[in-house]
Amino acid sequence: MRKLFIVVSISLGIYADAQENVKKDSIKTDTIKHWSVLGKNSLLINQAAFSNWVGGGANNVGWLAGANYNITYEKDKDLWENIIVLNYGQNNTKGLGTRKTQDVLSVSTNYGRQFSKSWYLSGGASLQSQFSAGYEDGNNPSAKKISNFMAPGYLNFGLGITYRPNDNLTVTMRPANARWTLVLDEELQTAGNYGLKQDGDSSLLQFGFLGTALYKVKLMEDIYLTNTASVFSNYLDHPDRFVLSYGALLNMKVNRFISTNITLDVLYDHNQIQKTQLKQTLGVGFAYTLDNGVKRSDRKDSQWWIKK
Repeated sequence: MRKLFIVVSISLGIYADAQENVKKDSIKTDTIKHWSVLGKNSLLINQAAFSNWVGGGANNVGWLAGANYNITYEKDKDLWENIIVLNYGQNNTKGLGTRKTQDVLSVSTNYGRQFSKSWYLSGGASLQSQFSAGYEDGNNPSAKKISNFMAPGYLNFGLGITYRPNDNLTVTMRPANARWTLVLDEELQTAGNYGLKQDGDSSLLQFGFLGTALYKVKLMEDIYLTNTASVFSNYLDHPDRFVLSYGALLNMKVNRFISTNITLDVLYDHNQIQKTQLKQTLGVGFAYTLDNGVKRSDRKDSQWWIKK
């Protein structure tokens, strides 16, 4: 949990720095703000209790904490987008103990220089991992450990192009992308595990094509669907073995502080397991949004049609 609080603190620090930059820009000009900051923080709780219930059941209580930030700088032909996604949750069931239900650590940054309307030459990096150990048999700590913090961890660095016509759609294609798989837990450094070539290896380097997409849509009032997808193909070894992922987040806002989230994640990675992985969560709880109010439509330097 210490790692979770450290990363949250870093994300809040980035947010504070962005806010400071917004203030400085505001001093220079009253009409253009270049920093757009949107952060959603949530705490979801679920609970069930039974007493003499003939139908059966076990008392349980669970929680899920999350932080999702999008911090974007846009001025003239420059576009710099940073995304931070942190999620961690547990469930305690009588007779079974505590189990992990959600564990996501994802940070990405992408800088682009515009060369045509909505098109940018871009370069960026990303990190995906988790905060704590994962086990077979439903994350049972007494079972075999299969994952841990930075085991695996995925580092991507690449160059390509980005298409971003508006705040709701971003597509990035990197024909030159290095992907490092890190396995820093010595217990998991065995040949074949996460693609490692031999026992004792702590990393695997791949080079290939990476494509990512983010699409947000408003289904109806206070109901939003955010879709993310990615595909990676390794030029150096079995380029036909795509690493595919898709994520969907359905957010239904009750009021300013209460919302319902439904998530769906689908993943296929031949080096992890030769099966399609599926994860789904549902939660109702407290949510708070940090928003500095800057939208793409507010930036006069982004409104290309005005200049014609």
